[in-house]
Amino acid sequence: MLQRASRLFGRRSPAPFPQPADVNLRPIGVVRSRVKETGDGRDWREVKSQIVIRPELADALLGLDTYSHIMVLFWPHLVPDEVRGSKHRLHPRDDPQNPLQGVLATRSQIRFNPILVTTVQLLGVKRNVLRVRGLDAIDGTPVLDVKPYVPYFDLVPEAKVPEWVTRRAEELRASASRK
Repeated sequence: MLQRASRLFGRRSPAPFPQPADVNLRPIGVVRSRVKETGDGRDWREVKSQIVIRPELADALLGLDTYSHIMVLFWPHLVPDEVRGSKHRLHPRDDPQNPLQGVLATRSQIRFNPILVTTVQLLGVKRNVLRVRGLDAIDGTPVLDVKPYVPYFDLVPEAKVPEWVTRRAEELRASASRK
């Protein structure tokens, strides 16, 4: 009886962590942009960039030009290895007015595997070059993948975010409109 009660109400040890397989990625392309460094407070929404896809993959772009937006997955290559995953908790945008968050609850580059994703406007496709607007990646950034943005699957109208995120977005919008 005591053993049964212990099983039902006692502390459970965490489930064992299964050892996942190693992952190896090879970039499919690279960002070309006039922006050479981050951290200058720029409004990325208006930044125009090119994504140069490896020439042997150009035929994989067939039909992409029929979409208005794409999602770009990329690797922040200038984040030093010793910084990656160095913080489990941080203030988003290094602003102490933002609440302390677990890094996985942020869009920070200081991630365990810093795979970043941004939805951008696709301005055009020519051979192996994508012209985009709104990509928050600097010149030379490796691109891991692109996917078409499909509102039916990707739009989540009832999505919620913490109040501080909404406040921060409104502040960014206001500062952008003053420029």
